[in-house]
Amino acid sequence: MLTSLSFDNKSIAVLPFKNISNNDENEYFTDGITDEIINALTKVKGLKVTARTSAFVFKNKHVDVRHIGNELKVASVLEGSVRFHSNKVRITVHLIRTDNGYTMWSQNFDRNLHDIFELQDEISLLIAEQIRENFGHLDIADQLSTLGTSNVEAYKLYLKGRFYQLNWNLPDYLKAIDFYKQSIETDPNFTDALYAISRSYGILTSWGFFDKQQGQTLAKSYLEKGAQVNQNSYWYYFSKSSIQFWNQWDYKNGIQTLKKAFDINPNFAVGYEGLAEIYMAASDLKKASINIDKALEINPLSANHHFIKGNIYFLKKDYKTAISYMEATLKIDPNFSLAIETKLASLMLLNDKDQFEAYIARMPQLQQPEICEELFLVMNEGKRSKLTTIDIETSFKSLYPWDYYLMIHSGQTQKALDILEEKAHKKLGQLINFKCDPFLEPLRSSKRYKKIEDEHRLKSDITTPSQSKKLNNQLLDNTQIVYYKHALIQSLEIDKVFLNPNLALKELATIIDLHPNKLSWLINESFKKNYNDFINSYRLDHFKELALLPENKKITLLGLAYDSGFNSKTVFNTYFKKEIGTTPKAWLKSHK
Repeated sequence: MLTSLSFDNKSIAVLPFKNISNNDENEYFTDGITDEIINALTKVKGLKVTARTSAFVFKNKHVDVRHIGNELKVASVLEGSVRFHSNKVRITVHLIRTDNGYTMWSQNFDRNLHDIFELQDEISLLIAEQIRENFGHLDIADQLSTLGTSNVEAYKLYLKGRFYQLNWNLPDYLKAIDFYKQSIETDPNFTDALYAISRSYGILTSWGFFDKQQGQTLAKSYLEKGAQVNQNSYWYYFSKSSIQFWNQWDYKNGIQTLKKAFDINPNFAVGYEGLAEIYMAASDLKKASINIDKALEINPLSANHHFIKGNIYFLKKDYKTAISYMEATLKIDPNFSLAIETKLASLMLLNDKDQFEAYIARMPQLQQPEICEELFLVMNEGKRSKLTTIDIETSFKSLYPWDYYLMIHSGQTQKALDILEEKAHKKLGQLINFKCDPFLEPLRSSKRYKKIEDEHRLKSDITTPSQSKKLNNQLLDNTQIVYYKHALIQSLEIDKVFLNPNLALKELATIIDLHPNKLSWLINESFKKNYNDFINSYRLDHFKELALLPENKKITLLGLAYDSGFNSKTVFNTYFKKEIGTTPKAWLKSHK
């Protein structure tokens, strides 16, 4: 029978590879190798791949793989190391089961550095093959990696840019853009870098760090440059959707465009987060929650995903639950600015003065604590603001427009509506969720407010893409099933190909002249076993025959196991006990 685990057995986390070179500069490159293997494996339909963010939580940490398996809900992890020397690279990988810590496969690869991209694809294919052989059918393409450059230097510069972009600190986006631009100067057709620049300009523009017209023009320009080279990329659709949503507040087209990304990469956790954000802005919090849950399933230790989940509860006015998710976010990333500010907002709206004051006292990272203290008193104690001026423009350059909220709750309703009308027209990121923002509650009875809200609604419902399509469609017709089952059984029972301890599924597929994907499907569907268990069942029967022959009584049981095609003591003993229920020695004794 197929291996049974408490979670999906066709699942993997690729842990950050270790840079064991003396040069720290290779750290970006080593992380990039890990990333590309993750990205390649996401192309395998039916394989659950933990996203980068969750896998990288374990970087430089010595954690038992069984604990990692429980944390990430995966059946296997890949560990690896990278050593650079001159223009050579050695990559060592180990594929490990998380239920028992057993290494299923390990290998060293020694190559020239300029072959690194082909090597990443080769490793990804081998990993997918091993998971298929150990856990069940997967349909694997001939090539998985789709990195848009073969220029090592361009790739290194891109990785440095992404390092800054993933800090989620708006000023760092400018540093990211600089490295991305250096990357495309080295390789003008590197689409991943072009799309990354497009998204960076789009975010900076949305949040007021760039002139609206200039920023949008730059974002669209780099998107179009990338599309001229390769439009069949999930990053293209994600980047296009990002502009449609963040810069244009076009919910419908943002969703429709993003749906196309899932046709290419159904494991795209950031894409599900993007859908959640669009539905939040469109005030459909139910669909937002469904999509962020999908993202968390793929990427359970993402600070971003936990924040979005908490922000949904914040917009629902369930502030206690929102705080629990903000705390989970800050446990993963203590400097996550939006979570820091949203927890403060939740305490303010809960009217929890003691917790509110204590939080302000211990959080020096807060952007405008004095304004927030003033707002708390105005909202919760009915006091008049002591501030004579409110700096609206500065307010809309912060993560939360605290000055604007103070204006609303100080009774300046008409002026607040003027500003909402102006800023909504400019589509500023700070107001992206204004339709559910609890701080705007005093404005909602106004006809002017309702008109503004009506101008920014999702005009028609869009069906959210399913996370995966039905797998295991019949790959062979009934006549072919009968023919290839006969050929398969003949190769095993008559030719005894299982005696080869290194017999891989691909090799067996070649022997019976059938595509490996179809052979994998045939074994799983017709015999209800994964490949390894199927082959080992023949090895086990052969071992039992040999062990009962009188002329073999002086040969060790392990020797007979090797003669039967088993390639290790652990595999033999584990499989024997699983199938027979006792040890080989006890079984033999009971049959004498």
